[in-house]
Amino acid sequence: MSITRVAGLKLGHFTHAERPTGCTVVLCEAGAVAGVDVRGAAPGTRECDLLAPSNSVQQVHAILLSGGSAFGLDAASGVMRWLDERGHGLAVGAARVPIVPAAVLFDLWVGDGRIRPDAAAGYAACEAASSAEPQQGSVGAGCGATVGKLFGPEWAMKGGIGTASLTVQGVTVGAVVAVNAVGDVRDPATGRLLAGARSPQCGLRDTLAALQAGALPKALLAGANTTIGVVATDAVMSKVQMQRIATMAHDGLARTLQPVHTGFDGDVLFSLATGAAGKTLEPTVLGSLAAEVTAQAVLNAIRAATGLPGLPAHQDFP
Repeated sequence: MSITRVAGLKLGHFTHAERPTGCTVVLCEAGAVAGVDVRGAAPGTRECDLLAPSNSVQQVHAILLSGGSAFGLDAASGVMRWLDERGHGLAVGAARVPIVPAAVLFDLWVGDGRIRPDAAAGYAACEAASSAEPQQGSVGAGCGATVGKLFGPEWAMKGGIGTASLTVQGVTVGAVVAVNAVGDVRDPATGRLLAGARSPQCGLRDTLAALQAGALPKALLAGANTTIGVVATDAVMSKVQMQRIATMAHDGLARTLQPVHTGFDGDVLFSLATGAAGKTLEPTVLGSLAAEVTAQAVLNAIRAATGLPGLPAHQDFP
């Protein structure tokens, strides 16, 4: 069950063949009401200001999630070109301007950092987009993602991208999240650590327990991490309501990532409402569901991730 169960959406990945990086696009070609909530202290974003409820643009046509740090924002230009060629965009006089907000994560230290998603990568992700169940794990924007870096990247594990959805009262809520956190990933239902900082003695260190015991984190670069994602629904919602949904969805990150929203992360969640279900849902209910599917998407990302040399994944541990 993925975000593509939300009527009116398609999802596509581009995974670079030359190093672990890529981008992921969520297409809403007919337009969708959108919001955003930026919680990390070092974000890399594009077109976020227009999503403020007080600003005039009412719909977007895609959301891009990308690796490559700020360089990866270039991939949004390829998404714009793909939409423009098909006549999708905001009507401005005789012109149509595709609206494509974007956010990036830092993966430049995994492989050759000179190789980043560009406009061609964004265009290719659009070409690959469909409403089918998407691949999860080490693909698209999650290809070079890592977690558990508070005590140094040498102890990190592989992150990834995951998706989940729920349907309640005829309304579907879904999420896709690229997990590249400085912190650990914990299953809130069981309390079990799934991935995070590894211990020199083998196994997982448990970052939160180590901090409580007085361990000091290694000096890290601000913004060298970041978890980014999209929560979406086919309910009929307003721009003000979708801003609140994006805020509530961050609870799903807080349940699964420890620590989260740090000075080393640029955590960003976008929200989309296609209205394709033709009905609404009370915003508090919808926001609660959004937090749940966000949490499940994080867990799915980690369970599906595959390791790299020196970067084991969850599935590499017994």
